[in-house]
Amino acid sequence: MNHEELVNVATEAGSLLLRSGAEIYRVEESMLRIFEAYGVPDGDVFAIPSCIYVTLTTPQGAPVTRVKRILNRSVNLDLVDRTNDVCRRICREKPPLAEAKRLLDGAAGRPVFGLRAQLLGSPLVGFFFCLFFGGSLLDACVAAVCSAAMRLLIAGLERYRVNAFFCNLCGGAVSGFLTLAAVLLGLSVNTDTIIIGALMNLVPGIVITTFMRDMMAGDVVAGLIRFSESLLVATAIALGVGVSLVLPRLIFGV
Repeated sequence: MNHEELVNVATEAGSLLLRSGAEIYRVEESMLRIFEAYGVPDGDVFAIPSCIYVTLTTPQGAPVTRVKRILNRSVNLDLVDRTNDVCRRICREKPPLAEAKRLLDGAAGRPVFGLRAQLLGSPLVGFFFCLFFGGSLLDACVAAVCSAAMRLLIAGLERYRVNAFFCNLCGGAVSGFLTLAAVLLGLSVNTDTIIIGALMNLVPGIVITTFMRDMMAGDVVAGLIRFSESLLVATAIALGVGVSLVLPRLIFGV
C-alpha cells in the first residue's frame, strides 16, 4: 500500500466535492470512508471551504500529511453527485489507486453548460421569477433582457478572474441601468419586479442552504465562512442596484 498515493486520491475526491459546493460533512466523510476501504481506519480530515487538511498514520507509525488549498469554488450539483458515485464505487470495489485516480479524473472532466446554454437559461430565470413576483408580461420580457446582459457581463469579467464581489456588483448595476433604460423608452414597466426577477440569477440560495446545513452538522467555522460569503454577495448586489438607481438621478435628474 502506497499511503502517500492513498492520501492523494482521497484529497482529490474531497477537493472535487468542496470545489462543487458540497457540505463539509460530506467531504470529510467521503475521504474517511476511502481510507477505511483501503484498511486505514485512523485517518484524520479537517476541511473548511477554502482548504483541506488530511493526515493518516502508516503501520510503521509514520504520519503522512497533505494540505490542499481550494482557490476556486462554484455550485455544481451534478459534479457533487458524480463524485459521490465514484467514491461509493471506490469503497465498494477497492480498485487499484491508479484506477481510482482515473475514475476521479473522469468525474472532474465531466462537461458543464457553456455560455450559450447559460445565455438561454438566465433569461428564463429572470422571466419566470418576474411573473412569480407579480410582474406583467412586459416586465418579464425586460427582466429576461436584463438577465441575459447580466450573464454576458459576468462571464466576461470571470474570464479575467475578477473577484466575485465585483462581478455581483456589476451584475446588479446592469440590471438597474437596463430597467431605467426601459422606463426612459416609455415602456410602462414595474421597476421593482423587473430588478427582483433579474437578480434571482445572482442570489446565492444554495450557498445559504449549505451554510445552514454546515452549522447544524456542527461545522461552525465552515458555516460562518459560507455565511460571510453569502452576506458579501448580498451586499454587492444591493450596492450595484443602489448605484444604478441613484447615479442617474444625481447626474441627469432622472
